[in-house]
Amino acid sequence: MARQAGVNLETVRYYERIGIMPAPDRTESGHRSYAPEHAERLKFIRRSRELGFGIETIRRLISVGEAETQACCEVRDMAKDQIASIDAKISDLTRLRQVLQQAVVDCGDGTEVRCPVIRQLGSIDQGLAGSPETGSQ
Repeated sequence: MARQAGVNLETVRYYERIGIMPAPDRTESGHRSYAPEHAERLKFIRRSRELGFGIETIRRLISVGEAETQACCEVRDMAKDQIASIDAKISDLTRLRQVLQQAVVDCGDGTEVRCPVIRQLGSIDQGLAGSPETGSQ
């Protein structure tokens, strides 16, 4: 099941431990016996992670999806939060791209004694302020 879903077996076990994957039945010999619903849940989790959703948000999405009446407004609010997160990442990546482009230009023919790329990456004052690595957001 893990291979089919494109995840590591330890990832499946981790998801079981934290409760976002239900524990499967066990055979008499103790092997896990997964039902089709397990595979669907795992694919949902993997895809949600690929799209940048955190574990707690995925837990909430699963909960809403399993409810008899689904609260669309709750999912809408989670989607809004995710959009804000994506926008922040795009902004950070755009700034990083500009800094790296300038560093490449500053590097010239690559014979500089002190590498401008290293210097730019190490300088918060050069446009990376606000990125997650600097601690401010």
